[in-house]
Amino acid sequence: IKSSAAIVEGTVYVGSMDGFLYALDLTTGKVRWQYKTAGPVEESSPCVRDGVVYIGDLDATLHAVDAATGKARWTFKAEGEIRSSPNWTADRIYFGSYDQRLYCLSASNGALVWKFKTEGPVHCTPAIDKGRVYISGCDENLRAIDALTGEQLFMLPLGSYTGASAAVRDDHAYVGTFANQILGIDLKRRIIQWTYEHPTRNFPFYSSAALTADYLVEGGRDKLVHCIKRSTGVEVWTFSTRARVESSPLILGNRIFVGSSDGNLYELDLATGKKVWEFVAGAPLSASPAAARGALVIGSEDGVLYCFGN
Repeated sequence: IKSSAAIVEGTVYVGSMDGFLYALDLTTGKVRWQYKTAGPVEESSPCVRDGVVYIGDLDATLHAVDAATGKARWTFKAEGEIRSSPNWTADRIYFGSYDQRLYCLSASNGALVWKFKTEGPVHCTPAIDKGRVYISGCDENLRAIDALTGEQLFMLPLGSYTGASAAVRDDHAYVGTFANQILGIDLKRRIIQWTYEHPTRNFPFYSSAALTADYLVEGGRDKLVHCIKRSTGVEVWTFSTRARVESSPLILGNRIFVGSSDGNLYELDLATGKKVWEFVAGAPLSASPAAARGALVIGSEDGVLYCFGN
């Protein structure tokens, strides 16, 4: 399981490389239904909107599944595998594909509204803010696309390709790159405001960032979790794991939860980076944690889904 879970109204939805989308009871873990996808579900994670679950697979198919029954509503076939997680606004669904396109579909019937051609695979999950869709991609650019029309509003070179999704807040975007950098981008001025690099550990960033009003937290292939000041890009602290961190962190209050390929789930103090708790799963955790109703859920690469309570 590399897909990150979605928790909605007491049900956990998660995709798996065994070619199924699962719905489980949050309290008991009992499977409510399972839906057969066209291919394995790798990093595409469920998006749940108005009683429908949307998810992509490696067979290039986006699925819309009834959240209550597990029955297919509709499917849409792209021209390349889908590792991107769908996102939505209004009555539209947005996702990227390895066919180098960003797609916009009708949420109700899967009809194509528009598609935008980039210059490389679209691995990231689209970020949506104020009527714009932001994608950071393998073509080494951050693009702002009009959510209604599919027209490109602007493009900003990043200097390297990215596997991470852009995190957007307060007219700024933040994304890690394969040039071993995290970039802070001013979306109004359309400039890179700051660049963060670890002084000695030069490895790519594949994890996507979690944001608070003051901080950015992101995992790196340098085996570290990095905490950075959002305003300046200055390091606050780093926490060392024993393997690469491709899991995107989850911030809950003053705590951070993040998985590592060392097989551990870590709970860290946001202010200091000190370890509060850890759980040994024993298999790599590249999925990101999800939390709701006092529970935290994460899947591991040996196919086990874990739920922790408070």
